[in-house]
Amino acid sequence: MTAKTESVQGRRILLEPNIGRPDVVATVAQVVQACAGHGIEVRMLEDTSSHVAPGIDVETIPDTSEAAVGCELVLVLGGDGTFLRACQYANAADVPVLGVNLGHIGFLAESEVESLSGVVEQIAARDYRVVERMTVEATIMHGDTVLGRDWALNEVSIEKVSRQGVLEASVEIDGRPVSDYGCDGMLVSTPTGSTAYAFSAGGPIVWPELDAILVVPNNAHALFARPMVVAPTSRVAVETGVRSVESVVVLDGRRTIEAPAGSRVEVTRGRRPVKWVRLDDSPFTDRLVTKFELPVTGWRGRSAVRPLA
Repeated sequence: MTAKTESVQGRRILLEPNIGRPDVVATVAQVVQACAGHGIEVRMLEDTSSHVAPGIDVETIPDTSEAAVGCELVLVLGGDGTFLRACQYANAADVPVLGVNLGHIGFLAESEVESLSGVVEQIAARDYRVVERMTVEATIMHGDTVLGRDWALNEVSIEKVSRQGVLEASVEIDGRPVSDYGCDGMLVSTPTGSTAYAFSAGGPIVWPELDAILVVPNNAHALFARPMVVAPTSRVAVETGVRSVESVVVLDGRRTIEAPAGSRVEVTRGRRPVKWVRLDDSPFTDRLVTKFELPVTGWRGRSAVRPLA
């Protein structure tokens, strides 16, 4: 989906910065000034603006799920944690999100802070396109009681609360049992999340253009502890044993729902994907190599390939 050129009248973005960054005040001022030059209003959350935008002319709004309603996109200044938080506002308003990395790796960011002025120029000209990233939804139950429902862009993690003991977990795919595990936890991830927690737990990297659900045991004490990639239409369920240690369901590393022993967590494809701003056409392969600093010095490219005689 390509952004269309329209009048700049009434244009507005929600700015979500990482207030913990030492240089964020100057960066916020730079964004607000650059946007004002293009007739774009900047909106910020009240609590956030009080920390990093003193004396700067921005619209302020309470921190609610509707914070991005009326905005054309959410601009994130920070790392992956800030990006995931901002996705809550963007997804609720069904608007795209754009990340500018102020953190260390910033795998979810589309640009680095050194290119910030160019990013604002592209926003002003609507010189970007919007793609969709798959999400997952989790329902947590204990018996007939629904303990909670929520969604995630990266992963749903069922984790033991205490460092002692193991989490007894049974995995089910599409209504059929797969295996029992004694583990620290189970991860149910999207392709976007395959480079996050699931990657650290030994899961495969999945290109974001592929719709799929990853099931990754975390530190499992089991003969069968391989990660699995299942269909995006699958229903993944993780049941904890009635004598298992207490567990908690963590969504995108940020939001938690308690899950006592004997709980069941069902995960399916999310009904609403995250709209994601792309500023160029660089492939995921380049992002992977750059962010993880992968060694590619031996690569010669197609021009070096010689046909067989």
